[in-house]
Amino acid sequence: MGRLFGTDGVRGVANSELTPELAFKLGKAGAHVLSKDKKRPVVLIGKDTRLSGDMLEDALSAGILAVGGNVIKVGVLPTPAVAYLVKDYEADAGVVISASHNPYEYNGIKFFNGQGFKLDDDLEDEIEDIILRDIDVNSHITGELLGQCLEADGDALSRYANFLKSTIDVDIRGVKLVLDCANGAAWQVAERVYRELGADVTVIGNKPNGVNINDGCGSTHPERLQAEVVQHGAALGLAYDGDADRLIAVDEKGRIIDGDKLICICARMMKEKGLLPNDLVTATVMSNLGFHKYMKKMGCKVEVTAVGDRYVLESMLKTGGMVGGEQSGHIIFLNHTTTGDGILSSLQLLQAVILAGRKPSELADEIEIFPQVLKNARVKNENKNKYQEDPVIQEAIARVEQEMEGQGRVLIRPSGTEPLVRVMLEGQDVEHITKLAQELAILLTRRFG
Repeated sequence: MGRLFGTDGVRGVANSELTPELAFKLGKAGAHVLSKDKKRPVVLIGKDTRLSGDMLEDALSAGILAVGGNVIKVGVLPTPAVAYLVKDYEADAGVVISASHNPYEYNGIKFFNGQGFKLDDDLEDEIEDIILRDIDVNSHITGELLGQCLEADGDALSRYANFLKSTIDVDIRGVKLVLDCANGAAWQVAERVYRELGADVTVIGNKPNGVNINDGCGSTHPERLQAEVVQHGAALGLAYDGDADRLIAVDEKGRIIDGDKLICICARMMKEKGLLPNDLVTATVMSNLGFHKYMKKMGCKVEVTAVGDRYVLESMLKTGGMVGGEQSGHIIFLNHTTTGDGILSSLQLLQAVILAGRKPSELADEIEIFPQVLKNARVKNENKNKYQEDPVIQEAIARVEQEMEGQGRVLIRPSGTEPLVRVMLEGQDVEHITKLAQELAILLTRRFG
């Protein structure tokens, strides 16, 4: 067994790679590591709408109960809801069962500490070490020492919805919106929040059946949302992914507003409201050149991190940054919460649009985005990092970099969650950079697939 934790928890095909046996071990090891000073740790568990969620939830819970921990199951809720509720319920840890934007047959398990932050690498390593070395942290306690499932005190969904509504201070009554909930974790709470705030809401992707999460809908498939926005004459379309920690928006013309533009629009609002300490914004190496140009024009500095929201957050905590995120729409508003939250991000976007007194398309068009092409090379999981030392690949990358010099950039990186190496090229000639990216991706697959 290789490394368990990727950039966003433990993931794999449910019941094949991510088995109930592994979930049970993660429950035991996780409860042990996260609650060493507690005789009776309390762990909050939430999940998305995948069919495999029930199986993994029960196995994970059994592991926690076996080492004397108590479990609070809050049911189907977004990942950021668990990050918020773990503090609200004063639990010792939180766990989310979700594979985010991935197809339904995948699932994942990720942990939050008692403050609602994703785990540091050293804690993940400790949990992983217990499992890989087959250390039995279960002292086979019996009787009254075993844990139990507790009833959630109050309505968890309502608590989270009320928190979300508290993050916006403009009137959105009558604003026409289309929401795409990806048949995932946001399917109830997003509509509830916007309806209670008085918006005129049309909702799609809100009929989960266990296997249709992210299927032709949500932030990774916004085509239907684009059509619905135009058809309904909506002011804005808002698409979440399966666990609702991401947002992709659609303007009133049916055009996509990606994470880079969302951050720009929201950062501008925060700067004008005096909520942007040191005029600092955090982004990853994938952020577009146009993003950096806009930030410079706005008088802001950009802190650049590795790809992955955990690295964005890590940087923000060090620098005091209040907003940061990724092109994918995973945006952290640290003045409100501890992780990316698609619904919260959509509320901040809507607030920025209303305060600016302009249409979403007008705000988005101020940010010139350079053409960017992303190709995936499918490789064996154990080969994802080998390209870095492979002379053939390095020579090919060098040739492309030389050809692109002064007109764009090349970025090659392994996926943190899938058996892929991602090839990204940015430049002005789309056809040319597409050809170059495809050639590199094919070469990577041939050598390491």
